[in-house]
Amino acid sequence: QVQLVESGGGSVQAGGSLRLSCVSSTNTSRGYCMGWLRQAPGKEREGVATIDSNGITRYTDSVKGRFTISKDGAGNTLRLQMNSLKPEDSAIYYCAAASVGGYCPVSFVFQNWGQGTQVTVSS
Repeated sequence: QVQLVESGGGSVQAGGSLRLSCVSSTNTSRGYCMGWLRQAPGKEREGVATIDSNGITRYTDSVKGRFTISKDGAGNTLRLQMNSLKPEDSAIYYCAAASVGGYCPVSFVFQNWGQGTQVTVSS
């Protein structure tokens, strides 16, 4: 099972930016669906963004145009650039991975994720 370690969370004011990173123990450049999930207090965990093995990205509607998911060429680091942050983006963000090629929707049910990193956006 791929080990995932997130970093980059923090506290920012609304309108600010953060960049999350996730280092994986395995090269995930091929044959993996990678994603970012988040869970706010009292809410279910939800998919935020995914990137498939072909580099196709998908986003939940609430973050489209503000967040960008990417992975480096070496295939060990997944990132989430978050701009124009809103208080409702506050949550614990988790990096997730699945050894699945092809279609990788933002609703994908991941079974493997990291320990999470806290993002807090104040108004």
